[in-house]
Formats: sequence, C-alpha cells, structure tokens
Amino acid sequence: MVGQRLVDEILVKGRHRSKNIGLVVIGEEPQAAYDRVGLSGLFDGRTVEDLTLADVDAMRAVGVDLRLGTKATAIDRSQKTVALSSGDVVAYDHLVLATGSVPFVPPISGADRPGCFEYRTLSDIDAIRSWSERPEVQTGAVIGGGLLGLEAANALLNLGLDTHVIEMADRLMPQQLDGPAATALERWISGLGVTCHLGFATSEVVSDRSASSAGPVTGLCGREEEMIPADLVVFSAGIRPQDELAAEADLAVGERGGVVVDDYCLTSDPFISAVGEVACHAGRTYGLVGPGYSMAAVVAENLTGGEATFEGADTSTKLKLLGVDVASFGTSSTSDDKIEYTNQTSGVHRRVSLVNDRVVGGVLVGDISHVELLQAMASGDIPTANVEQLIIPDSLGSADNTIELPDSMQLCSCNAVTRQQCKQAVADGARTAPEVKAATTAGTGCGGCIPDLTALVNIELEALGVSVDRTLCEHFRYTRQELFDLISVHRHAGWAEVLSAHGTGGGCEICRPAVASILSSLSNGYILDGDQATLQDTNDHALANMQRNGTYSVVPRVPGGEITPEQLIALGEIGRDFDLYTKITGAQRIDLFGAQLHELPLIWQRVIDAGLESGHAYGKALRTVKSCVGSTWCRYGVQDSVSMAIRLELRYRGLRAPHKLKSAVSGCTRECAEAQSKDFGVIATETGWNLYVGGNGGRTPRHGDLFATDLTDDELVTYIDRFLMFYIRTAERLQRTASWLEELDGGVDYLRSVVIDDSLGICGELEADMALHVERYQCEWTATLEQPERLRHFVEFVNAPESTSTPVWISERGQRIPAR
Repeated sequence: MVGQRLVDEILVKGRHRSKNIGLVVIGEEPQAAYDRVGLSGLFDGRTVEDLTLADVDAMRAVGVDLRLGTKATAIDRSQKTVALSSGDVVAYDHLVLATGSVPFVPPISGADRPGCFEYRTLSDIDAIRSWSERPEVQTGAVIGGGLLGLEAANALLNLGLDTHVIEMADRLMPQQLDGPAATALERWISGLGVTCHLGFATSEVVSDRSASSAGPVTGLCGREEEMIPADLVVFSAGIRPQDELAAEADLAVGERGGVVVDDYCLTSDPFISAVGEVACHAGRTYGLVGPGYSMAAVVAENLTGGEATFEGADTSTKLKLLGVDVASFGTSSTSDDKIEYTNQTSGVHRRVSLVNDRVVGGVLVGDISHVELLQAMASGDIPTANVEQLIIPDSLGSADNTIELPDSMQLCSCNAVTRQQCKQAVADGARTAPEVKAATTAGTGCGGCIPDLTALVNIELEALGVSVDRTLCEHFRYTRQELFDLISVHRHAGWAEVLSAHGTGGGCEICRPAVASILSSLSNGYILDGDQATLQDTNDHALANMQRNGTYSVVPRVPGGEITPEQLIALGEIGRDFDLYTKITGAQRIDLFGAQLHELPLIWQRVIDAGLESGHAYGKALRTVKSCVGSTWCRYGVQDSVSMAIRLELRYRGLRAPHKLKSAVSGCTRECAEAQSKDFGVIATETGWNLYVGGNGGRTPRHGDLFATDLTDDELVTYIDRFLMFYIRTAERLQRTASWLEELDGGVDYLRSVVIDDSLGICGELEADMALHVERYQCEWTATLEQPERLRHFVEFVNAPESTSTPVWISERGQRIPAR
C-alpha cells in the first residue's frame, strides 16, 4: 500500500517527467497493490476489484515498469543493483524499500499443521475460505486479540464459523485500550457470538484425528493443559518488519527490527530510503497505514527536487471492529487525571486523560461522538474546554457542538489530509466528495472519514453559494430521486439491471440498500429473491431486527393496537415455548425478543397460524398506526379512531420508504394517540379529520404541520396516499419526513399545492403507485414459509445448517435477557 502511494505521489503531477525519473516497481505478490486494511470485506460482499489501489494499465501507459510475482532476493549496494527471483538484475539510482511487514507466528508446536493460516494477503484469504468450506470445519480460532486479530475474527464470523479469539494479555487490543475500554469492547463482541479467551497462552496446536504431526488442527492447548476446540486457526498475533533484505545488505536495523531511517526517510545508505512498516524512525516502527503514507509523501518530494521531512505521525485510530465503533487518540499514563463515562448495559466506555487540566489522550468504545473535538484538544489545536460535557455520549448529553474544528486538524488520518486541504480542494473547483477524494486522497484509505468529508464538502459548497451535490454515491451519479425515476420508468426488477444501466463498479454500503429500498417501494416482489438478497442490510436479510447479543426480535403487526384475546394467548404461548422476552411497546405492539435465526421460521409459522402477520419492524417501512379507543368507548371521542387506524395500517403495511414511517389516529383533540408527533397523524373533529404531516419523535422532536382540516374518510386516505408516494419519490436516502419537509422548497404550502391542487400534474401517478402497492402487498413471512427453498436464509452456519450457537442468558424479573 505504501509503495503504491509513493508511485502515486510521484506520478500525480507528472513529476517523474520533469525530473526524467524512470520507475521500476517490484512486487512479490502476483497482484498489484491492494487495500490490506479491507481484507475482511471480501467475506462480506466486497470484491478484489473493490480493494485494488493500482491502475496497472495507467501505470504502464506512463512508463512504469511493473514487475509482479517477482521477489527481490539481494541488494548489491556497491553496484547499486537488485537481484530478483526471476534471475533478472535491476539497476537503480535510488532504491526505496517498502517491503512492509509479515505476520508474527508464535514459536509453538503444531503451528504448521493443516488448517493453520496467516491473515495478510489475498492468497491467505483464499486459503482460509477454501478450508472453511470443508464439512468438518465448524469452529475457528484467532490467536491474537489486537486490531488485526479482531478483523480476522470478523472474517470467520462471516464464514459462519463458531469463532474464538485468544489473547495472551488480560484484555483485547492491549496496545490501544485500557481495562474498562477493553471490557466494553469484549461485551460488544461477545454479544455477537464471539468467545474471547483472555490471559490464554497457547502452548500447542493439536490434532486428535491423526497421530502424525501433519494431522489437521482440531484444537489449541494452553500452558495449564486447558483445551479450546478449533478446526481452523488464524495467527494474527502482531507483525514484524520485513527487514531481512536490508539486514543482509548491511543496512542499519533497529534493536526491535525495522530499517533505521532519518527524518528524510533515508537509511544508512544515502541512495536507499525506507517507508511504511519496514522503516524504523526515531526508534519506532508504525503499524498503521497513515504514517506510511506520510513517509511516502516525504520521499516523493525529496526525489523530485523538493525538500520534506518526516517528524513522526499521529497514531490516533477511529475504526469499526465487528460493528463496534472504537477510537483512541493521544497518550496517557496511570498518573494522569481521568474523566470517564461507562454504561455497562449499553457497552459504552469513554475515557479522557488530562494533565494540568489539558486533554492529552483518550479512548472511546461503543459511542465515539465528539472524538474530533477531543482529539483536537489533545493535539493542542484548540483549548481544552467543556470536557465534562463532551465525555457524555451525544445521545445523552447537551455538549456544545458549536466549537469549530481547526483547519490544521487531520480529517483523514490514513492519508494525513487536513480539513484545510479539503476546503482548498473545494475552493479550487471540486464540487463533490469523490472529486475532493481524488484531489486530496482523503477517504481513500479505510473510508471511515467519508461521512465527515461529505459533510465538510457540503458546508463549504453552501458557503460558496454552490448547489450541493446530492448524488447517491460514487457508483451512481444520480440523486436518489433521479435513480427512483429511472428504475420506475425502465421497470428494472433487480440490482444487476440497475447497476448495468445506470451505475459503475460494484456498489457500496450506501447505494446497495438504497436501490433495495427503491425496488421494494416499487413493489418488485419478495426482497430476498434473486440478486436483491445481496442488497439487504442485516435486519432485512433476516426479516427481523438483530439485537445486541446476535439474537432477533419477532414483532407481529397489531393494526391500530387492536388484538383479540385468542391472539394474545397465542403470543403468550409462543413466548413461553421459545423462552422469549416479552414486552408491550410504546407503539401498541407486542415484541418477542431472543429468537435465534433458525427459530424464526418456526415462530412465525405459529404467529401466522394465529391470524397475525409481519409488523415490518425490521424494514424502512410503515411501522404502526397507533390509536386511542375513540368514539366506540371514550365519552370524549368524536370519531371512530380505531377503525380509521386499522384502515390506514392495513393500506400502508409493508410500504418501503427512505426511512421508517409512523402514524397515529386520535379520536378527539385530547390527542391521546400523540398523532402530531408522527410522520402523518390524524386527529378527529366534529365534522371529519385533521391531517398533520412531518412530525417526528426521537432525539429531535418535531410537531407535525397541520396540512388539511375537516376531511372525509376518503379525502383523508387520498391525501395520505399522495403525500406518502411523493415523499418516497423525492426524499434523500435515510431521510425522515420531518427533515424532508423542512428542506422542501416552499415547505408545507408547496406540499399542499402538489398533493391537494395537483400543481405538478402527478397526483394520478401517485395514486396509481399506491394502488399498485396495495394490490401487490404480501406478508414477507407468509411468502417465506410458502416456499421452503426460501428457508435457506435462516441458518446460522451455511456449511453446517444443523449447527447453532448458544447465547449466554440471565434471568431478570422472571424473563430471559442477554448476559451483561
């Protein structure tokens, strides 16, 4: 990765031509440079092409001599040549070592058994995948609980293996996290079904299938003779600089490895530089890509006539491990003052260290809100202030978020790109986040900074008076509304059709679910059929909401909150028989928690037999239409709110939208159903119904706007039909009706002109779209159970369908809940 960055830095402005530099790149692997940080993505839908960093054809077109699948075997410093495994000898004027590092495999007996792998290269990934497909392989173990080890554990989880992480230290990520932070991370990871073995020193990799030393692995033995079963073992216990080539050429090597370099990244030979994980600067090697990229920029500048120095690098990290947000920054010691927030129930730990009342470092697990502000304080870019407020998670606190981040602060730590560089790219003409990425390299590493980059670009464009690019992502140069119209007009029925006709590349986590939502909104069939199954997120893929311990909830639809005693009894029996935690929700439904994936079809068959159906709680769709008891029972009620709520919920059930939809119907102005806080709410009057739109509860409550008054039943339904379909057509991805209405040019008055006055002449189309939805609606769980082949989605281990995991439970108030 760092070697490729050096080439890119030299080529980017044609500096190789101005200095008449010929570039020869020697790579031991048969592939050109690729993103090692993203290897786990290959088990989760990404392709090798998605990870590729080098455009081989473009490099060769400008004269780069790219030699792949060839290893450098010796350096002759006196002759300034490099010998290759192919037998060729390459002369150089200046040599750059970017040989990186190799995995450290502990010297334990049996480490070379079949079924033991490293986790570093594409060939390693292929070998792990192939071995995991053997029918006898059920359990995987990762030796090493650091960053790379947890990435490897994520890969094994995605392969459907019962996964164990073995760490010799007393906590996960011992180099980055303190004890409480590591405990919070362990709690998150254990909830996903990963078993962590801390303080476990592996003494031997064993096999009980063969007396031969070549027998395949079946387990790990500890120093105290304790055993951990394992049919596949991944070594990820750290890395070591790959410095043998340099050492054999008598270049200075650090005490703990790595080729010694000065501030110019020069080795003890002035004609040889070293960059990345193989370089040892000021007695330190770096295992992160960001410092390597900084070194590459320094060497490129110096080779092309400039002057630059490497003065160390920020080692702050912000990443997602097995779905858990983790951030660390600065430094800390046991003598520092500390401010901490810990919530063991939610798995959140936040700690900031201070010296003389100044932030010097911190770690955040589970919730990393305000990390940019805290990091800026630790680096001295802004004064320390309001730390007591900032330590509270964003969802709970009232911290002052108006503090402006300094331009000198890094936005992208992988590539050492500052906020000022991104702002300058916008000032120089970049008009989209992808254009700023191309101009600055921000967001081209791990990708974790892309949301911040997109937000910054939009702010800068608005300040310049330039319309903000609302295109979906780099794979689709259309807004969501434009893509919706294209899919509708061309009647596309699947992902492959949409991508081929209107997109590029392989898609991403932004566009794939967005296209899935559009296809569902247009009533294009069962969401797990064909290539649509690959587009769905975790919840939609299981037709259920995943909970914190990896189990799922079952949420039947209860239209208007009305349910018969027989249905209540049936749900109670299901909860009892499957030992499910049972709760009545604020949305007037009954939720059953703790179902395992393989149990979902069994549970839903009984739910459907009881006359109930899917509540679509897992989808961006209509959730519920709440109601009070209305005029049927209440002496204040003026209309039958229950009947209207049931009518609306049965009409809009399963309607997929850019975000979830909630509704309520109140039988009088006392507003017991809280209709004004819903996406569309209805309040009865003496002469009809008042309709409110754009309401929202949650973190940012908003009362709905009064849209129309004293409507008849049919007028009410017609206006809601048009309102919902217009919102579905025109809203941005994951945009609630509240923010959509606030951003709508002309606001509620314009919306009235479209929905009531038909100012755009589309009301007929909107009504036809809704009629099509109503006609084609199907309960997704009924559709699943009617076709047995669809049940293949509901097994935990694809290579062992009969196997299941065993979550850890405790009892509280007479019900089963996840162990804390």
